Amino acid sequence: MIDDSPGKGRPTRSRKEAEALRKQQMKRPTGRREQMRRERERRSKLREKQLAALDGRGDATYLPARDRGAVRALVRDYIDRRRSVAEYMLPILVVILVLSFIPNPTAVTVVFFLWSVTILSTVVDEVFLVVGLKRELKRRFEPGEAKGAVTYGVLRSTQLRRTRRPRPTIQRGEPLRERY
Repeated sequence: MIDDSPGKGRPTRSRKEAEALRKQQMKRPTGRREQMRRERERRSKLREKQLAALDGRGDATYLPARDRGAVRALVRDYIDRRRSVAEYMLPILVVILVLSFIPNPTAVTVVFFLWSVTILSTVVDEVFLVVGLKRELKRRFEPGEAKGAVTYGVLRSTQLRRTRRPRPTIQRGEPLRERY
């Protein structure tokens, strides 16, 4: 134990603490290569823990800062339990791109119609998503806690369900948990 009482020159350590400190100093890397190797191993272990957390297998404390917390968990579950037009937008746009190379007037009309319907339905769906998400966040959390959560939800809703990280933990149509 360290004695920090006033009037004394240096803090005193118990013999046990002094010995532990000496042993710890002895374990320090002797050279630059050894230090770099240990640092690489440490980063590798941390990265493995982060990937496990993103895959839903690990501890949530190792999630990246943008995905951490009860508010973000609620947003993820809210988005993952529903289907959205935005998550299918990329495959639809690929079909539109392929159809746009066909020099047929009917294909041009179909491309225009698909493009218009896709954009309009995505905007309408996202508006409903934002309104519902804001209502749920307001019901469960204080206004200051939910900062940036709606943007996080909109960005997550545009990803295909299979490619979302952290992985979805709730099935489609399943109700939200009571506590987050």
